[in-house]
Amino acid sequence: MSVEEEFKKVADQVKNMKTKPTDDEILILYSLYKQAMVGDVNIDKPGLTDLKGKAKWEAWESRKGMSKADAMAAYIKHAKELFSKYGV
Repeated sequence: MSVEEEFKKVADQVKNMKTKPTDDEILILYSLYKQAMVGDVNIDKPGLTDLKGKAKWEAWESRKGMSKADAMAAYIKHAKELFSKYGV
């Protein structure tokens, strides 16, 4: 199975975790997913009143320069850690 195929499979499994991960764990998954699918952040930073949007943007921005393949591999690794912690 290629990294891309495994990434898609794991991304589907993330939706079915038995227990919801913490906000920080979700932000890590989000930022790696966006980096893998889109690349470097390509939207303007949300305003100060949009706390959730700002946190998501900053998490994604922190992955700037990471290759899509590296982001996919990191996503898979992090998701599997969460699966063992929270169950699928």
